[in-house]
Amino acid sequence: MRTPPPRRGAVLKTVAGPTSHVVVVGAGLAGLSAALHLLGAGRRVTVLERDPLPGGRAGLLRHGDYHHDTGPTVLTMPELLEEGFAAVGQRLSDHLDLVPLHPAYHARFADGSTLPVHTDATAMEEAVRDFAGPDDALGYRRLRTWLTRLYRAQMRRFIDSNFDSPLGLLTPDLARLAALGGFGRLDTRIGHFLRDERLRRVFTFQSLYAGVAPARALAAYAVIAYMDTVAGVYFPRGGMHAVPRAMAAAATAAGAELRFSTPVLSLERGAGRVTAVHVPDERIACDAVVLTPDLPVTYDLLGARPRRAVPLRFAPSAVVLHAGTDRTWDHLGHHTLDFGHSWAATFDELTRHGRLMSDPSLLITRPTATDPALAPPGKHLHYILAPCPNTALGPGPAAWHDLAPRYRDSLLAVLEQRGMTGIADSIEHETLVTPATWHTRGHAAGTPFSAAHTFAQTGPFRPRNLVRGTTNAVLAGCGTTPGVGVPTVLLSGKLAAARITGGHR
Repeated sequence: MRTPPPRRGAVLKTVAGPTSHVVVVGAGLAGLSAALHLLGAGRRVTVLERDPLPGGRAGLLRHGDYHHDTGPTVLTMPELLEEGFAAVGQRLSDHLDLVPLHPAYHARFADGSTLPVHTDATAMEEAVRDFAGPDDALGYRRLRTWLTRLYRAQMRRFIDSNFDSPLGLLTPDLARLAALGGFGRLDTRIGHFLRDERLRRVFTFQSLYAGVAPARALAAYAVIAYMDTVAGVYFPRGGMHAVPRAMAAAATAAGAELRFSTPVLSLERGAGRVTAVHVPDERIACDAVVLTPDLPVTYDLLGARPRRAVPLRFAPSAVVLHAGTDRTWDHLGHHTLDFGHSWAATFDELTRHGRLMSDPSLLITRPTATDPALAPPGKHLHYILAPCPNTALGPGPAAWHDLAPRYRDSLLAVLEQRGMTGIADSIEHETLVTPATWHTRGHAAGTPFSAAHTFAQTGPFRPRNLVRGTTNAVLAGCGTTPGVGVPTVLLSGKLAAARITGGHR
């Protein structure tokens, strides 16, 4: 998938001066993506990572023979990974064994109904017909066509693209996006295709991670549902952390120097350029830098914050319970969407009132359903994600000290009521991650989902990957363009590399 060349007269802004040696700060997915694309363009690359392993948010938590992925659990758009490996003359299949998940999700609803969410069109149409009747089955087919057209209208010019100003939006694809209803409301647009309220949830829940309720989100954000429900969901054997491990291995083989347990202390500046990166006991000279930490950490390193008319608004956060158990439950798939009765009220709690969900909707991931080797023989992993308010809107980091154990108990009680009988007694070890944990990691507002994808924080209005006042620093990661999610974070690294090499609009 390659973006067409820039429009006639459009010139991509790139960093000034020499770019032979680039230091990448952070070995998360964005940093590793940037490293691969920089290496492919002939740059010498040094990657500095504060943690002992690659991955960043996509980290690894080990408890004996239990191997927990700490970050994203859903992998879509593997062709974006393939691009990174191809940049250094390697193949994704030589590094990763990706298993397509069929179905992609199991959806469970408070009324006791269930739905397998297939990415195969025929299988999903049949499932929808059995679940909601022939009208919604036909509506699903129409929805799938619309999602595909929406994706094609957005990907080339609005997602996989660098912007130098809002004028970059003025392309024929903008008119196509408008004609598709992309500037209407997500919930309303999905409702044009599907009458059943439960079905509409399956195709709009993704907006939560973008930080906007479906009733207020732009319909254009349905492109995330395309990635989940049309393009397909995959799982790498060895867990999601196998992805950054593979990327790091490919970068090393291509000549990058990867240094772990190496925190960056400061940036040395002169004449508007970053001339060196300081780590404990060492100064590393460089021609350019790619900065991938969360925005507050990056801005502290740069010593400046960009001017914005309105302060950034951040997405909701999440509580994650990593549980190693001695049993599992047959109704769980690899990924299970477990919906409560409430829906609109849940989004109000999370994004407007700053309250914990009174009737939670949860994402439950059971990676041992696909790769039993991630746990000891006969044991299981369960990753239970409960969205919650960020610390700017809801309870602050200090409040979670007392709140965390109570909320953990309430989550287990909800799971018990919803069919995970005996879960509390089944847990052999556990780790609870809360907004306080994300705050400690340097994530603004205690959320791993960074800046919300409101209209004023999307595309050319999102924090730019070029840094005003510094001619050779570029940002990558979920806080900058194009945004939150594994596919977009991989693209952010590619786009950051293009700001240095000039190879991609």
